[in-house]
Amino acid sequence: NHFRTDRASTVSDDALIEILAAPVFLEAEARVGVVPVANQYAADDGVPLLGVTGALRVALEDTNTFAAVSEVSTDFARAPHIGGLRDLAARYRSEYLLLYRHRFVDRTYANPWTWAYLTGVGVFFAPAHNLEAAGVLEATMFDARSGTILFTVYERIEGLEAHDVFDHERKRRELKEKLLEQATVRLTEKVTHHVLALRREEVARASRAATKPLASSDVV
Repeated sequence: NHFRTDRASTVSDDALIEILAAPVFLEAEARVGVVPVANQYAADDGVPLLGVTGALRVALEDTNTFAAVSEVSTDFARAPHIGGLRDLAARYRSEYLLLYRHRFVDRTYANPWTWAYLTGVGVFFAPAHNLEAAGVLEATMFDARSGTILFTVYERIEGLEAHDVFDHERKRRELKEKLLEQATVRLTEKVTHHVLALRREEVARASRAATKPLASSDVV
């Protein structure tokens, strides 16, 4: 280890070598759950109003890779953070969890339409306020047994709309919902690509193992 002066890790040198030496693949006929998560990957207890997790479930089913795919309810009693995710995996008897979350940064600023305010009545109809939202959708495949991550994909989105001075909160929420709907297809395509690539790796690994010549010590 050439980095012993780095900040202490929870993974020992021997464990890190073992983890990195292990093959990366998706096990055949495994079960997977789709879980909405929040900061630090704690299970999100909010009402699952958006359809992204449902679209991810359908995409995973369409790969014909898993024995069962389920959207996971986060209302069950569990430990916090990563430990809680493994609790949910145990309850759903799922070897893998696809963790989903999205995050946004908002900006509001005036545009040249503010000149209409000089007329007095322009305050009521001029689209003088730009509502801007930039965000990222994230999907992470979590191996619940080993605690390792098989992949993470991002889909970055941004949108800008001009509105009048009224009800910015609702209009910004509608802008974000529109952006999420548009980005969901692209995110599911990325997830599908990685899932199929990992499955192909498992098939190739099994094929190599089956055709590997026997060592002389294995011959009776």
